[in-house]
Amino acid sequence: MTPADGIAATLSGSEPPWIRNFRDASHEGRRLFSEILGTFLLVLVAVGAGVAGAVGGVPISRTAAVTAPALMVMVVILFMGKVGGAHLNPVVSVAFALRKEFPWRRVPGYVISQVVGGVLACLFLWAVLGRPGDFGATVPAPSVGDVQAMLIEAALTMGLVSTILGTASSAQNVGALSALAVGGYIALAGLWASPVSGASMNPVRSFAPDLVRGDLGHIWVYLAGPLAGTLVAVGFAIILRGRGGDAAATIAAQGDSSA
Repeated sequence: MTPADGIAATLSGSEPPWIRNFRDASHEGRRLFSEILGTFLLVLVAVGAGVAGAVGGVPISRTAAVTAPALMVMVVILFMGKVGGAHLNPVVSVAFALRKEFPWRRVPGYVISQVVGGVLACLFLWAVLGRPGDFGATVPAPSVGDVQAMLIEAALTMGLVSTILGTASSAQNVGALSALAVGGYIALAGLWASPVSGASMNPVRSFAPDLVRGDLGHIWVYLAGPLAGTLVAVGFAIILRGRGGDAAATIAAQGDSSA
């Protein structure tokens, strides 16, 4: 639905319940809390996999380490996606806004909530298990330069955002199955690329452990790479499906707790 469609629907009294719900500022706290909680759970698993392996003395396999956060993203989308879209990642919020399917004025609140959720997860792990090893941080492999890692992160994020935008659109909307597609892509990307860059694809997932362990030396890789990949994915979406404003994607991005 385009902005003009929304105005026309409002004037005609036929505005869908989910639009009225999303415009209701009294529900904003609920949506922001869902981003805090969802990102907390994602970072808890993503960072916690490495921390638990180090503390327990039994290193977690790479397959398990990349599959666990993928499954968590899938679960969060399924149990909480209707509340506020379950973005869990700043670049997802930016991508939907660039596609005119999420209001720019709400992007800062979502991003801050995601950062809060990620940092709280790392503080929880630190308080309970300490800060062993690299504390589950994503860092380039010793033989890989920062620019190489950034380009890998850009390519991975392009695929992730393309998957999210594509499965949310009217042309390819698959409902709850989009959670499987997104979770599957995250696992797939991690299985082949995690030895190179950590396969973060999420600035908060990388920033939170770096902040808590006090080492931001590589953080630019995990900010620039995902942002560049997002811009490319949005460009590809324009080629594939037009300039955005898709009704189904707007519902997916903003949530539909009225349903």
